Amino acid sequence: MSDHRGSSGRIFWGLFLILIGVLFLLDRMGRFDFGYAVSHYWPAIFIAIGLSIWFNSGFRDFVSGLLFVAFGTVFLLVRLNVLGHHFWNYFWPLLIILAGLWVLLHPALHHRTGSFPEIKEGDLNISAVFSGVERRIESQSFKGGHASAVFGSVELDFTPAALAGGKATVELSAVLGNIQVRVPRDWQVVVDGTPILGTIDNKHRAVAPSESKGTLYVKATAIFGSVLVKD
Repeated sequence: MSDHRGSSGRIFWGLFLILIGVLFLLDRMGRFDFGYAVSHYWPAIFIAIGLSIWFNSGFRDFVSGLLFVAFGTVFLLVRLNVLGHHFWNYFWPLLIILAGLWVLLHPALHHRTGSFPEIKEGDLNISAVFSGVERRIESQSFKGGHASAVFGSVELDFTPAALAGGKATVELSAVLGNIQVRVPRDWQVVVDGTPILGTIDNKHRAVAPSESKGTLYVKATAIFGSVLVKD
């Protein structure tokens, strides 16, 4: 399945680059104004990214792709004067509403292949809205949980903790905020997520399975925000 998704994405971007090359060639031949097209239709790149997300994920990341397509379409319509400039008075509130809907709908619509353990009994439930939260987890049988940062920040320190059964899942959502997670060096970390104009970074150094004392699975969401996992 992953090979198929990678092939779909490669084909999409290969065709996209061929199209750009053809248009640039026509510009050199004097039959097409490439500079004019770029200056007026540059928001189409967001639409292309959204389409790529759809093709690459087999439409599993439908909402993620839809946000990019909608974002590019709105900018394109404004550039073409189809939407008046007064639209910007409503754009950012609508964007925040869409981000909220994405956070709510993402768990139900986001189905990736893999064996992430379900969060049946959470030991973590943090929401930082216009605020900052720092939490040191010392449980020796951590079972998983949730943390979100909306216009705020969350810092989680798992270095003194141990995982129940050797594995646990945490779901992290950063919307116009940031989440930092510090884990022990002898843990394995598996991160799954799609950033929307944000970043999701796993800077935890890989550990050999024979030296691992547990695996932390991280389902991450970053919309205009960041999620960082580190030692």
